[in-house]
Amino acid sequence: MKKRIGALMAVMAMSAAFAAHAQQPVKKAAPNAAGATDATTADFEKFRDVLEEDNPAELFEARGEELWKAKRGPHNVSLAETCDLGLGVGKLKGAYVQLPRYFADADAVMDAERRIAYCMVKHQGFKAEDLAKKPFSSGNYTPELVSLTTYVAGHSRKMKFAVPQKHPKEKETYQIGKEIFAYRAGPWDFSCSTCHGQEGMRIRTQNLPNLSTSEGALRAVQGWPGYRMTGGVMHTLQWRLNDCFRQQRFPEPNYVSPSLTALLSYMTVNANGQMYKGPGIKR
Repeated sequence: MKKRIGALMAVMAMSAAFAAHAQQPVKKAAPNAAGATDATTADFEKFRDVLEEDNPAELFEARGEELWKAKRGPHNVSLAETCDLGLGVGKLKGAYVQLPRYFADADAVMDAERRIAYCMVKHQGFKAEDLAKKPFSSGNYTPELVSLTTYVAGHSRKMKFAVPQKHPKEKETYQIGKEIFAYRAGPWDFSCSTCHGQEGMRIRTQNLPNLSTSEGALRAVQGWPGYRMTGGVMHTLQWRLNDCFRQQRFPEPNYVSPSLTALLSYMTVNANGQMYKGPGIKR
């Protein structure tokens, strides 16, 4: 066990060196004759494959397990005995790859992180405003919801995305997400589709997936929650989408807002039928 933790900690220590990677301006990617990605991306994929053998995400999963099973909050109950993620109270296997989905008790479509936050408020008695005060990882600080979401996601490894589109509100949420994806505004007249609506786009050394396609959508949701090498912290898709709004110079959405659930619904439904590998490593 000590050897395992030591290996994970060594991977985390490499983050600072990786953060110094050179940056390039936005431009078209340069595929080779076989259609492969550019050399920088190919090298990073090899690097990531090696590191994921001792993925630091496991440390956050372990912390999430403790939080999931512990009796906490003003009501002194555990999420394991009160929280239904769509498959029954306390059932986690396959739940992450079937979210966002409609929940009758909330009369709303919810993604994984939003649903866990809902359970913490409704069942454990935490205050929503407290959860939203500092919702994203920074430095040595990791919000409880990040670890909990990572733990839940880990129970869907090697399972296929199967986000439901049966309830009218599930269908409506997907369409709202599609509209948000295409909506242009702000000082730069950007939309999500500006960077993620066509093939061959790149920002710095990062190839940008086309989220309107099944393959591109999978690339966008794959590996989240993810341990981010540039910073050495664990992040969820809530953070990733919030940061995209920031980079577009849009007002940043409220934490676990319906707008983010809608975007996550659009992205994940587009990835349906493809395999989720589990929490991963990101740049």
